[in-house]
Amino acid sequence: MSLDQNEISKLARLARINVADSETEELSQRIGDILDMVDVMQAVDTRNVVAMANPHDAVQRLRADEVSETNQREHFQTIAPQTEDGLYLVPQVIE
Repeated sequence: MSLDQNEISKLARLARINVADSETEELSQRIGDILDMVDVMQAVDTRNVVAMANPHDAVQRLRADEVSETNQREHFQTIAPQTEDGLYLVPQVIE
């Protein structure tokens, strides 16, 4: 399958790329080669080919959502520079 220069120009305009008139013939040949390769790949009989494993079919093993550390909030609040009502006070960075 080959594309003529008008189709190349239209594709270039749709893709918003600048293709010089001197490059359209070579580009047409290269795109045609790619489309020919796709046609060959689509013609391959894959009816007897077993599907490969898909990672999206796997189930992820998750650990139980359990608390594994003790609450040390008061300890960290005592060493913080400024706290109020259990919150850390920081300097304002956005006006």
